[in-house]
Amino acid sequence: MIKNIIEEIRAYPGLTRKRDIYLITNTLQSVTDFSNTVADFGEDAAVVEHNGEYLLLAAEGMLPGLIEANPYGAGKASVMASVNDIYAMGGRPLAMVNVIGISDKKYYEEIVRGIRKGCEKFQVPMVGGHLHPDTTEVSLSVAIMGAAGKLLLSTNAQAGQDIVFAVDLDGQGYQCKPVLSWDTNSGKTSAQVLERLELLPQLADSGMCKTAKDVSNGGLLGTIALLLETSEKGALIDIDRVPKPESFQLINWLKAFLSYGFVLCVDKEKTPQVIDDFLRKNITAVVIGAVTEERKLVISCQGERGILFDLEKEDITGIAKNPMFL
Repeated sequence: MIKNIIEEIRAYPGLTRKRDIYLITNTLQSVTDFSNTVADFGEDAAVVEHNGEYLLLAAEGMLPGLIEANPYGAGKASVMASVNDIYAMGGRPLAMVNVIGISDKKYYEEIVRGIRKGCEKFQVPMVGGHLHPDTTEVSLSVAIMGAAGKLLLSTNAQAGQDIVFAVDLDGQGYQCKPVLSWDTNSGKTSAQVLERLELLPQLADSGMCKTAKDVSNGGLLGTIALLLETSEKGALIDIDRVPKPESFQLINWLKAFLSYGFVLCVDKEKTPQVIDDFLRKNITAVVIGAVTEERKLVISCQGERGILFDLEKEDITGIAKNPMFL
């Protein structure tokens, strides 16, 4: 079992396609800060300080295969993924813009209808963008701005902290190649969706937590690996403790894009309160492991143990080698 999990996750495109990120970040590192940048590459959203508060900036691009297979779903997902990035940083969204490339006009209505539905669900305005009406393939990207009083940062993980997985198990799964996802937003009102997301900035503002990341296309273990790479730490994860829907096979669940799934690193004395905060909003929250000083992501399952990533010897994105983190 453990060997299969390691092989599957290491070869998962949701994670392997991130390997070339360093080619961009290394070149742009010299222009990331002209005085007010607080955080940049490696976070779910970049952070700049402005007039005493933090402004958050993030961008998401949808896979062309997903857009072609389900343009309406891709439109919704572009909003959802962007919104989650802001909440994962301890912020609250302010507004979005988009860039759409259309190779066939049949995609227009469904993409934009999906974007509109996402905006209605999350109550975030789409205020502008850019259209390419003559591209050779369909494309969709969304950029978002948010604001925060205090931050949840991927660089804040500390050895000895609990790793808490918070997930909404009230949902349904979708397979739309190349993406496997768990949708917990359909069927819920905007108020229900937003009160669950609001837990993240509340935890940041109260000082109960300083580290979080949303589970997106890298899946649960991939998201943990990205957080550890940026924080330059390791972890021991007990797969047997990972909560999941009965309808999902374990390996698929570990790869899935979660519409509400967050990984948090929490000081042990604060863990019971953090878990209770999620449970009161009907969100399942469980300690699935601990942060370690040794830079290895070790996983255990059914009595077996293995190294998923040795971050001393290999990279996920290579961002941690950026001089900013040295």
